[in-house]
Amino acid sequence: MSYLPRLKQEYKERIIPALTKEFSYQNVMQVPKLTKIVLSRGVGAAVADKKLIDHAVDELTMITGQKAVATISKKDVATFKLRKGMPIGVKVTLRGEQMYEFLDRLITAALPRVRDFDGVKATGFDGRGNYNLGITEQIIFPEINIDKVNKIDGMDITFVTTAPTDKEAKSLLTELGIPFKKK
Repeated sequence: MSYLPRLKQEYKERIIPALTKEFSYQNVMQVPKLTKIVLSRGVGAAVADKKLIDHAVDELTMITGQKAVATISKKDVATFKLRKGMPIGVKVTLRGEQMYEFLDRLITAALPRVRDFDGVKATGFDGRGNYNLGITEQIIFPEINIDKVNKIDGMDITFVTTAPTDKEAKSLLTELGIPFKKK
């Protein structure tokens, strides 16, 4: 028997029937699912110091368990001393089992470590069933050693779903365990 992440198994056994009942889908294939999670981090100070990109790549790689890649600028911006082709950020796209493993660690280990945490804002939906979450400190992840952190930075986490509406996407993410703030 092959390994199946806890959240993926829970999605198949509990979440699909719950969402089918809630939205009265006719077919199992209509039930929305999480397709990918994208973690991105802008490193604006990398214009002056190229080593900051390497540190950001290492941190995102430790957090996700998948190699991060540097993002490069697409055009010149003279006011920021930015040239086309310079690395200015880092990103990772998670799919499949690594995506479910990261989501499990985010919900059970990282988010509870945020100071004064009472849930994530429910205003990050884009109208097409995707959700964006901003994290202010990378040190909430247990994989990060606080002694080796150069600078405390935040990151953006994007949850891409197949849900056609924000209501369906919020139901899916709530069932997966993301703690939204109560109104």
